[in-house]
Amino acid sequence: MANIKLTLVVACALIDADKRVLIAQRPQGKSLAGLWEFPGGKLEPGERPEATLIRELHEEIGIVVNEACLAPLTFASHTYDDFHLLMPLYICRRWEGEVAAREGQKLAWVRANKLRDYKMPPADIPLIPHLIDLLM
Repeated sequence: MANIKLTLVVACALIDADKRVLIAQRPQGKSLAGLWEFPGGKLEPGERPEATLIRELHEEIGIVVNEACLAPLTFASHTYDDFHLLMPLYICRRWEGEVAAREGQKLAWVRANKLRDYKMPPADIPLIPHLIDLLM
């Protein structure tokens, strides 16, 4: 197999007091537009995954997360046509501020067993059973 670019992205399952998980719809103009995903983003050079999540959660949805409140749950490893995605999934149950869409995306709080009702990128789908096991 030819060398394929490895892309490291980190994602977070924010869990509210009712055990619902936050997902965001990718806006038009981005790859995989219209699909639902867990908030997060690409690591900047030299950035640790936890620092990426803290930065991205603030940029995307306006909340402040303490690194101690991020717990790794599982990860996704998925080959797309032109790159391979490695994506650790963290869970977070505590944050400061109100969740708000800051980048024009739609947000939804969803029970873990209803996540499959939302069309997600292929890499996100295998993460769902882990969240169901955790929250149901």
